[in-house]
Amino acid sequence: MKVVLQRVSSASVTIENKIVADIQKGLLILIGIEAADLQEDIDWLVGKITKIRIFEDENQVMNLSVKDIDGDIITVSQFTLHAATKKGNRPSYIKAAKPDVAIPMYENFVHQLEKELGKKTQTGVFGADMKVSLLNDGPVTIIIDSKNRE
Repeated sequence: MKVVLQRVSSASVTIENKIVADIQKGLLILIGIEAADLQEDIDWLVGKITKIRIFEDENQVMNLSVKDIDGDIITVSQFTLHAATKKGNRPSYIKAAKPDVAIPMYENFVHQLEKELGKKTQTGVFGADMKVSLLNDGPVTIIIDSKNRE
């Protein structure tokens, strides 16, 4: 699994001119699920995401997590995070999980995230044509790959 975390002042997801998710301070998470991903990838990522200290404390030091600030989260599925671009000019998405695998993994990820945060999170709609808006705060953008745990 790959995620792109963006610390936001605000973010929203719109589908067919209707806002389906809308938050203020928190995280916008773009998640790409690979066919080889397992429950351990979800567990590791959820722990990392909820504890990563990328929000500023009273001294303007990135020392607080989304959980510490009681921030909100929007999670959006994005298979294009697994684009293979080595050959040619058209990306290949061969590593991206097919919907029958990806949807349950995505739903499980969201459920685990909510359980760890102790509150509901918002989401896009899997497979929909979404318009994602955000005001990146910082900017702070972090890429995490569960297959490359550094």
